[in-house]
Amino acid sequence: MKILEERIIKDGIVKEGNVLKVDSFLNHQMDVELFHEMGMEWKRLFADKPINKILTIEASGIGIACVAAECFHVPVVFAKKAQSINLDGEMYTSKVESFTKKKVYDIIVSKKFLGPDDHILIIDDFLANGCAVMGLIDLINASGATLEGVGIAIEKGFQKGGAEIRAKGIPLASLAIVDSMDAATGKITFGTR
Repeated sequence: MKILEERIIKDGIVKEGNVLKVDSFLNHQMDVELFHEMGMEWKRLFADKPINKILTIEASGIGIACVAAECFHVPVVFAKKAQSINLDGEMYTSKVESFTKKKVYDIIVSKKFLGPDDHILIIDDFLANGCAVMGLIDLINASGATLEGVGIAIEKGFQKGGAEIRAKGIPLASLAIVDSMDAATGKITFGTR
């Protein structure tokens, strides 16, 4: 998606450790008009799928998922990273390791919100090693729901996540695929899959 790639070039900052900082428009301050363009692109790419819910993980995926859900006219369910007193009843849980935080989380979704009648599109901001997506797929599988595909804003194509998801035959629509980035020069190159 050219508009997203251009925005990454303009405002993204490459940091040591394969970190791409896009907090000025994607995951701290949010450009909702850009999110709408992304949501419409996912709607086009998954037009043939009977999606009735979007699933994401807190926190950075929530904004993108909400705007995408508006394009699909479906609700968003987000996996929580911590148990709270507001969560009651039976839960689906999985473990997820965060690439940027270097921490393992238990992710949780109430059984009230995922079930065998659901056709799920996963939406998230980044795909690196694929841990978050695989954790969400675990929740979908446990619920008996159908995974219709995965929509990612930015995929780090030089890390294993995208290849592993595609190898499983899961439809994956990454709107920008970063093939390489250099912290010393700030240079970012994009590719396709």
